[in-house]
Amino acid sequence: MNALGRTWALGMLISFNNFVSESRCSGMDWNQMTQKSSLLEPEVSAPVSAQMGTKALLCCTPISWTKVVLITWKIALRGQPPCTISYKVETNETSKINCTDRRITWASTPDQSPDLQINTVALGHDGYYSCEVVSSEGHFQMRHDLQVLVRPEVTLFPGDNRTAVCEAIAGKPAAQIFWAPAGYHVTKNESHSNGSVTVRSAYHWEHNTVSAVVCFVSHPTGNQTLTIELNQGVTSPLHSLLTILYVKLSLLVIVLLIIGFAFFQKRNYVR
Repeated sequence: MNALGRTWALGMLISFNNFVSESRCSGMDWNQMTQKSSLLEPEVSAPVSAQMGTKALLCCTPISWTKVVLITWKIALRGQPPCTISYKVETNETSKINCTDRRITWASTPDQSPDLQINTVALGHDGYYSCEVVSSEGHFQMRHDLQVLVRPEVTLFPGDNRTAVCEAIAGKPAAQIFWAPAGYHVTKNESHSNGSVTVRSAYHWEHNTVSAVVCFVSHPTGNQTLTIELNQGVTSPLHSLLTILYVKLSLLVIVLLIIGFAFFQKRNYVR
């Protein structure tokens, strides 16, 4: 397998390992857990991720509705005061304490589903979402550690002294950058206050035979590939000198042809 093939395969493997599949509920499958509700532990943790700008659905512990007394979501967003959303089954009452984000709501109505929904995921929705269910069978809790994913903006441009620079700007988590053909490169990360990271990789090539390089960016939100042609930028001093001589010689030939044509035209006119 050539260098480009190896780089592509490695990037695909990393992307596959980080891939977050979309389902009806983030984290747990409602139907499967309902069938096994008798085996549920008092606490269940489910790390989940959602891409910024999409809709996220967080599941709650599936307990028989005939035995539920109270459903409570406790939300602790990173860097913000905690808030509580609750529903009392007997009185059909809902309440919110210290919850100001209108994008976080019940998925439908709490008497039909205890799931929580984030209508448009933003960076500020990073945090912990804990659903507590009180029933005649006991107290159950499901906790979600939500990580918001941000797709990076990818650019590729030529640098100085036989280099190409590839940037994955403001991604979350940090993207991974690979090059083809394989060669020397230096990669640096720059962290931002909002939790995103810009990755910058400078690739250097030694030989004039390199006509193009490929930057492969791997990220949980999707892979991106950019290519830059180097033919115009890779020229040796000898090549440049020969080009100048060729241009000058061509101009000289054109001038001589014009003079010769004018001379013969004048000679024929005199006759």
